[in-house]
Amino acid sequence: MSIIGLDIGTTTLSAVALDESTHAVLRRLTLPNDSFLSGREWEKIQDPAHILTKSQKMLEQLKTSCGPVRAIGLTGQMHGILYADHLGRAVSPLYTWQDGRGNLTGPDGRRFADALFEKTGYFLASGFGAVTHAWLLQNSGIPANAVRMSTIHAWLGMQLTGRSKPLLHASDAASLGLYRIEEGCYDGASIASLAPEYFPEVTKSACLLGHTPDGIPVLTAVGDNQASYLGSVNGEEFTVLVNIGTGSQVSMHTDRYIACPGCETRPLDGDKCLLVGAPLCGGRAYALLEKFLRSCAALTGVSADSLYERMNALAMDAPANPLIVDTSFCGTRLNPDARGGIQNLGEDNFTPAHLIHGVLTGLSRELHDFYAQMTAASGTQAVRLIASGNAVRLNPALQKILSDLFGMPCALPSHEEEAATGAALLAAERLVNSR
Repeated sequence: MSIIGLDIGTTTLSAVALDESTHAVLRRLTLPNDSFLSGREWEKIQDPAHILTKSQKMLEQLKTSCGPVRAIGLTGQMHGILYADHLGRAVSPLYTWQDGRGNLTGPDGRRFADALFEKTGYFLASGFGAVTHAWLLQNSGIPANAVRMSTIHAWLGMQLTGRSKPLLHASDAASLGLYRIEEGCYDGASIASLAPEYFPEVTKSACLLGHTPDGIPVLTAVGDNQASYLGSVNGEEFTVLVNIGTGSQVSMHTDRYIACPGCETRPLDGDKCLLVGAPLCGGRAYALLEKFLRSCAALTGVSADSLYERMNALAMDAPANPLIVDTSFCGTRLNPDARGGIQNLGEDNFTPAHLIHGVLTGLSRELHDFYAQMTAASGTQAVRLIASGNAVRLNPALQKILSDLFGMPCALPSHEEEAATGAALLAAERLVNSR
């Protein structure tokens, strides 16, 4: 029998089927998440119905090709929200984690997210569900028939099991903001003026959400950062995980809640937590550079579908007199107006190879800076580095740069589609092994 994991990502939808006994991958599927909707310049919204249709098709393919299914685990993009009616139907788009309405300024010149941060004392950024919800509430943007908000993957769980109300795992609930990790609940005082009835019920530990119409148990959905950690680290202690895809994160496990200035402390499961550093640009920095180099090639009349393979090859050898590149091209969570920069640029190093290596080093250095803050706060050093995500898996040069910066060998996870795999492994642990 198999265990299925579904991952509702920002740019792709992924699914894996694992063998129940060995956890070997039986089959994996990846489809583009082409559900983005047009909107205002600062809006980043997706169509939940389209996501549901494609997810159900992948699930049916795996059920058909991988035999009887013992359990289903779910994960997906955190922070974003959608609204559901009393029957659990989506009545709004998915406002993704990239949504920019929280960066809009009010009459006093302050960003909306900053004003909410000053009011509540909680770190909040544009794209956090609580920020999006507060903005929509203030601007009469919540649909009249909405009764609850949910993350996209928790809502998918509702659709698979016929639930009318969402049940959020703590990893998801905390990603919305205004959540007290130590107590496992929202901050009542902070959400009191934000129509708290919209905030969904929370479970601190992953549990049975319900069953599909054909009787398959479904686990509560967990955040993709936590699922990626579980799918990549596979129980190894004293491990730091770097994930680089569209964005990037560095994560380290703790057995209890620890405050880490400059980083986030996120629920993992039960009392366990992850210390997380998450640059806003991350892997997009390399994508921006690839786009720039293609535009340069176009000036000569040459077109190319992708330059990543050539760029990766050029980056294998560290150039002399390297460039120092700050890759905060999209700002930072604390300062959205921050911008990247290039230092040490001279006549001898103004080359594509220097720029490519500099960007890869810069996005890696951002992650290592967060890791240094984690070790200082926890008093624990990692002895193992695992790097996940296609931006790392397909780029040996980036693996080498990470290894040099972190001072330990850079290992890759045994499974691809780490978040979907982590969701499946957690479902196996909670719904199968516990029987």
